[in-house]
Order: sequence, then structure tokens, then C-alpha cells
Amino acid sequence: MLEDRDLHPAPAGAFPEADRQAVYRAIETRRDVRDQFLSDELSDALLRRLLEAAHRAPSVGFMQPWNFIVIRDRARRERVAELFRSANDEAAEMFEGERRELYRSLKLEGILKAPVNICVTCDRTRGGKVVLGRTHNPQMDLYSTACAVQNLWLAARAEGVGVGWVSIYRDSELKELLAIPAHVEIVAYLCVGHVDRLYREPELAIKGWRQRLPLDELLFAERWGRRD
Repeated sequence: MLEDRDLHPAPAGAFPEADRQAVYRAIETRRDVRDQFLSDELSDALLRRLLEAAHRAPSVGFMQPWNFIVIRDRARRERVAELFRSANDEAAEMFEGERRELYRSLKLEGILKAPVNICVTCDRTRGGKVVLGRTHNPQMDLYSTACAVQNLWLAARAEGVGVGWVSIYRDSELKELLAIPAHVEIVAYLCVGHVDRLYREPELAIKGWRQRLPLDELLFAERWGRRD
């Protein structure tokens, strides 16, 4: 039978100041890397640390719905890049005027420049038909997998590793290429590799596409719309 000491094996106090600042620094300086990857290989030990960090994410009902498909093979990444380019051309036509030109100017070559790609998936059947915490919000398993992505991203920032999230592809085509079962959802396709510099702000903010919104504009008290 579990006793209180089993549930609370260590103090839950604040980290030392230097550790706290390191966590906030990782959050504040994390960037979506598109074209700044170096050619250096990612060691197996380092990749394992990043995946372990992802696997430590919280999950609804502790179902741990994620899988990680690690893709190093150049030929396979070339095929993923072909899927991306086809969808990217289609996406460009959805914008008009200056926005279309700005979109086409973005360098999105991480699939091939990064030495490792990782496809993060969510197996929505892993916890069975009824999952603790998902009974009334069936999307919680997807949110849990997104937490795993964020864990990996912050750990990568601390390691000096860049991550780029590719979202421009046709889901059915990527699932077929990677032999992903029909009941499993793709949550993220990540490009991962060493970088030696990052943008000081998100690239889209620097290029004037969109600026970071002030927190106070997004903050309500007690109910939607109340600001006092």
C-alpha cells in the first residue's frame, strides 16, 4: 500500500536561482529553426536525451500516446521533402500580393539540412475505450502529445540543438510514406540538428508578418472579456 513518503519522495520547493533562470532562458530563446542547421551529425546519446525528455511529458490518464519515428535516411527525407514542396506550392497560392512574395521568401529547407527528422504521433487507442481524464474531452491525448513535443524542444534548446516544426504536407501522403496506421494521428514532423545561431525574435516577427501580442491583451479575470 502506498504511503505518503512514496508519493512525495523529494521536496517540491523552487529551483536554485541559476536553474530557474536557465529554464526561463530556454523558453524565451526557443525558436522554430528553418534553414540554420549545421551539417554536424547528432550523436545517438544526445538524441536519446531529447527523446527521453519528450517521453517525460504529462499525459492524460498516463496513457503516453506518443511514438517517435526517427528518420535519418537521406532518400526517405528526400521523399518527405517532395511531399512538402508540393503542398508548399499549393499553400503559396492561398496568399495574395506581398504576403505571397514574403511566404515564398521564407527558407524552409530543414527537412534536408537537418541530419535527423522526427515524426511524433499519437496512438488514440493506447489507453483503451475509456481513459481517465479523457471521458469528456477526447482531444486530451492530442494535447498530451503536444506537451511531449514542447519537452523535446526545450531540452533541445538547452543542448544547443535547433528544432523546426514542419506542418505543410498532406496528412494522408505522409502517413502512407511512413507506414503509419490509420488510427494513429501525426502531431508533429520535426527537423532536428545543431545550430550556432538563432533569430533574436521569431522570423515572422522580424519580417513583419506578425508581431507578438502583448500578454495583457490576452489576459482575462474570472470570465471571458473581463480585464479588471
